[in-house]
Amino acid sequence: ALPFSKYHGLGNDFIIVDNRHNPHPLCSPAQAKQLCDRHFGVGADGVIFVLSGEVGCEFTMRIYNSDGSEPQMCGNGIRCFAKYLHDKSLVTTGRISVSTKAGPIHATLNEDGMIEVAMGRPILTPALIPTLFPGVAHEAVGNAVINASWKVTPLRTFHVTAVSMGNPHAVSWLQVVFIDDMDEILATFNELGPICERHDMFPERVNTEFVQVYERGHARMVVWERGAGPTMACGTGACAVVVAGVLNGKLDRQCTVTLPGGDLCIEWRESDDIIYMTGPARKVFEGMIS
Repeated sequence: ALPFSKYHGLGNDFIIVDNRHNPHPLCSPAQAKQLCDRHFGVGADGVIFVLSGEVGCEFTMRIYNSDGSEPQMCGNGIRCFAKYLHDKSLVTTGRISVSTKAGPIHATLNEDGMIEVAMGRPILTPALIPTLFPGVAHEAVGNAVINASWKVTPLRTFHVTAVSMGNPHAVSWLQVVFIDDMDEILATFNELGPICERHDMFPERVNTEFVQVYERGHARMVVWERGAGPTMACGTGACAVVVAGVLNGKLDRQCTVTLPGGDLCIEWRESDDIIYMTGPARKVFEGMIS
């Protein structure tokens, strides 16, 4: 039997397993896929494993998506990870350090219960995202893919900005004046999403965010996640949206991003170039896998 806890961050939900006594995940990718099935398993967007720390961090996070693939990082997942550690009294301070495949991440549980995560610096160099789009020179960030024309299907072309937060994101903008545009995107989302995810211009697949700007400090986004499909929220995606918004002159560096599951507060600090994400994480239930 394998004990687990179910957590969610704005509806982006995860099965969390205490894996500290084994250096390898206690579930295989195939088993994780089965557990994430909402009809024949527990139901989740991914399975998170809490491992012992490495490279100077207190803990290590591994995650399998609902399709069995392994992403480098997950923004909502890291908040759930941090809340789990506090709920289980595995940490004694408000700030924790977590090793991920995208590098060390620091999370802080604030007094109001919200969790602030220092998500690191955005990656904008095309080869490192990775994307096959050629970059253009930008005075502030160097070579980057900003507002490039992306022909997704013979009839659909978007203007995309490519950002990596340890995992690749393609951010596409909807003009504010066309309020119905987001509804039109949502109507075709299940067809568009897989095409975007597996597009040839992103050799390691991609998370795709469609964004509607309400004002410079507030944007709405929907996301098709690589390996998980449409989700209620995506923390790294919200970070990528603010970076793309700043680079395109559409958003301020401090911004509320509204996702289907609720709001995240994102700040891309000019002083250290680090992106900070603040949002909730909640325990749903505990169980045992036989």
